[in-house]
Amino acid sequence: MWPRRKKKWVSIRNVWVNCTAFPSQKNGRAYSGYFYSSNEMLNRIWYSGAWTLQLSTIDPKEGGALIDFNRIVDGNDSPIGSWYSNFTISNGTAVTTDGAKRDRMVYPGDMFVAVPGIAVSTFDMAAVRNALEVLFDHQYGDGSLPYAGPPMGLHGEFSDTYHMHTLLGVYHYVLYSGDVEWLRKRWEAYQRALKISVDKVDKMGLMHVSSTADWLRPGMTGHNLEATSILYTVLDRSKLLAQWVGQPGDSRELNIGLTAVQKRLENGVARLYCPASGLFADNIGERGCLSPKGPVLPQDGNSWVLLSNMDLSPCRYPWKDPKSPFRSNHTLKNAPTRKEVSNLLRGRWTKYGAPAVEFPNTISPFASSFELLGHVYAGNEDYAVELMLVEWGYLLDGPGFTNSTLAEGFRIDGHMQYPAYWSAARNSHTHGWSAGPTGVLMEYILGIRLLAPGGTSWVYYGGLTVWLSSVQGGFHGTKDRWWQLKKWRVTTKSGDKKGVVAEVTAPAGTEGRISLGDEELKVVGNGQPKIFVRMEGDGESIQSIDIKQKTVTVEGGENTEDWYQNIVLTMDDGTELLFDTDWKEPEVEEREVGVVDWEVMEKHFKTPPPEGWRMDRLRVQGDEW
Repeated sequence: MWPRRKKKWVSIRNVWVNCTAFPSQKNGRAYSGYFYSSNEMLNRIWYSGAWTLQLSTIDPKEGGALIDFNRIVDGNDSPIGSWYSNFTISNGTAVTTDGAKRDRMVYPGDMFVAVPGIAVSTFDMAAVRNALEVLFDHQYGDGSLPYAGPPMGLHGEFSDTYHMHTLLGVYHYVLYSGDVEWLRKRWEAYQRALKISVDKVDKMGLMHVSSTADWLRPGMTGHNLEATSILYTVLDRSKLLAQWVGQPGDSRELNIGLTAVQKRLENGVARLYCPASGLFADNIGERGCLSPKGPVLPQDGNSWVLLSNMDLSPCRYPWKDPKSPFRSNHTLKNAPTRKEVSNLLRGRWTKYGAPAVEFPNTISPFASSFELLGHVYAGNEDYAVELMLVEWGYLLDGPGFTNSTLAEGFRIDGHMQYPAYWSAARNSHTHGWSAGPTGVLMEYILGIRLLAPGGTSWVYYGGLTVWLSSVQGGFHGTKDRWWQLKKWRVTTKSGDKKGVVAEVTAPAGTEGRISLGDEELKVVGNGQPKIFVRMEGDGESIQSIDIKQKTVTVEGGENTEDWYQNIVLTMDDGTELLFDTDWKEPEVEEREVGVVDWEVMEKHFKTPPPEGWRMDRLRVQGDEW
């Protein structure tokens, strides 16, 4: 019996929410992959990315949160600025979008970050394929691909960078799904789209960008560093796709042609190298090395230079002027190295993450996802993990954020307002392009990387970042193939030697290699675990240990959170290896809070929409186009 009360009151119990996200599975916990490490923040970051991507995978009939865009197609008379989700954005029963609430549309830029994360967490490849299908279904007559899926893609909306992100999405989809047959059906359309980008490489050796649209950052037209470096990566992936399609003659010819373009791009990117700063400028114009206002040294562009893996040696031979056809007589002592560029990017970090200087006042998890890969490709995996702890740790625990999903971006001083928008309320708090760590942690920090369609070929990286004493994870792929890797630090009983152990499980019918330090061994998958160890010291090599020599000494075995502490390995010479309890995690460096340039903020919000975007067509409110 409830106690009597003088005032009227209402009790609400058993409140349920009908969650329609992730329609591919009735069970929202139906993950095909997992990640667990000695660092609890990294574990939270991995799962927050997976959860963000799950929520952003929707029923295609429940898309299109931006009423004012939908009106172009469906003629709705809903009040301007209102919100609902009943616009059909693709075929099929599930599709991956940019965000769970905003905008609930297919954006290819998000897919470059999202697809690897989806592949290793839920393996919802049908949702990825449906997103790619709708983009190719709306391919324009000249071969260019739309900036986004419906309601865009109907009136010429285009972005040079997002066009190429679609092509990279094709690569990731085929790599993880093994769906080469789909690639064959779209191969002609893919090549037409590729030609659009290649034809924009001019006599400067740079891609001449014609569109202003990118991730809302300014400065995109002209000879742009980011677009040029993305194209270099697209050419690399296109050569692989040509091999997978299985047309040897065509692939050889394409390979020769694309390699020649890449050489031109390497010389072109050298025009943008600024020796005084050690980084690359955004373009050869007003944001270039010789700009009176000083160069803009973009986070996105410099990160793409690193992850493209292009040859930086032409930077040693500067041009007389970025626009000059002649090289300077002055030769630099050394060309920049990837590690040097990586070090300089890290040196710009503030208290809450990496600033996207190309868009003042902004910290962008999208651009920072590129930077994660940039550090990895530069051989600085430790930097990538540190940036996750700084920036993505704040995205989870900072004031105003959700503690479970990843926001679109935020202000450099830590405020949750994303500087692209006048109102902080417009910031998307579940945005796929922010989920970079989910894929990077699995591929490069844990170290399971597929190399061929469906994972018939792979590489396992056996090293451990300084931030971890142990890590394990794995994921199911096509044909229910299962990849798993466990790594932990070990020491001899005397403590005179230390090393890393990797327990590898790879599917039958596949083959690859295990890479520990500078040495690699070939491995044939059979679905059973295999153990490899490499101890520190000159002359030490990778050794294989018979699985029978792995013994569990602590009650509870491996089914505990401290599984790695319970295992003793016996070497062939009888030496026993124990978990290294002496290891200590380093501390995250203290940094200053970024300072907001309020004058630039105000100027941005008063700037008219980019050329080519008609306000009467988009029917938007205020200055949010």
